Amino acid sequence: MGNGIKSLFRNRHPYMFIAPAVLILTVFSLIPIIIAFVISFTDLDLKGLANWSNINFVGIENYVELLSDELFHKSLFNTFFYVIIGVPLVIVISLSIALLLNYGTSFIFRFFRGVYYMPSITNIIAVAVVWGYLYNTEYGLFNFLLSLLNVDKVPWLDEPTIAKLSLILLAVWKGIGINMIIFLAALQGIPKSYYEAAEMDGANRFQILFNITIPLLRYATFFVTVTTLIGWLQFFEEPFVMTNGGPLDGTISLALFIYKTGFQFSEFGYAAAGSFVLFIIIIIVTLIQFRLQKSNTDM
Repeated sequence: MGNGIKSLFRNRHPYMFIAPAVLILTVFSLIPIIIAFVISFTDLDLKGLANWSNINFVGIENYVELLSDELFHKSLFNTFFYVIIGVPLVIVISLSIALLLNYGTSFIFRFFRGVYYMPSITNIIAVAVVWGYLYNTEYGLFNFLLSLLNVDKVPWLDEPTIAKLSLILLAVWKGIGINMIIFLAALQGIPKSYYEAAEMDGANRFQILFNITIPLLRYATFFVTVTTLIGWLQFFEEPFVMTNGGPLDGTISLALFIYKTGFQFSEFGYAAAGSFVLFIIIIIVTLIQFRLQKSNTDM
């Protein structure tokens, strides 16, 4: 025991370096998760915050109620709708733009890198104001352009399915910048010797793309896929700012459902239960991604 303590003291420097990160992670992530997990088994509301004696343990009642909550079901469906359409679009468009920008190093290519990255760092409120005008049914730019083609006005934010697609379009436009930078960095890390050898063997651009470039981007693609998937499972800002979950709760996401339940209706225990359902979904999807990546690597 004494030798173990002495060895730990001698090798203390790595632990000293990671201690601040572990402390921050514990205080601001692990402890809140544990507290939220405990709260999910209670009926905590505003009365409970004011006086802890008003808090009652309800067991799994919150989770059982979620199973019969139609609004929760709708938010779950909407979230998967966003993920199934939005995630592939973001990845494909980001990769396509990165491939195009990687071919040149002139000023115009550097300029467009900034253009495509700028939406990612733009404030969502400013974006919502601009896109709100674009989506306006009567006076919006999109419907004006469609009118030039004799196309009827589209209710961009007034019909549930179209509203979801409109939010996806906005989120894709806003989200491609960061992933594009990641793909660009990965592309520039591929040794030129691979391309030179392929050209000497007579490979054309498509053969080089599908047999060299894309396979060597698998780790970058894996990272982008996981982070994008997690982000879209927590889809919140766009429906919150643009539609507030409407029309007819047609755009409400799981994250927005949790927010409304907790901060508008003050049902903190119920909202905590919903947040843990989302937490479990994210963990399962992430583990599946890691499993698929490991299988591809083994092959």
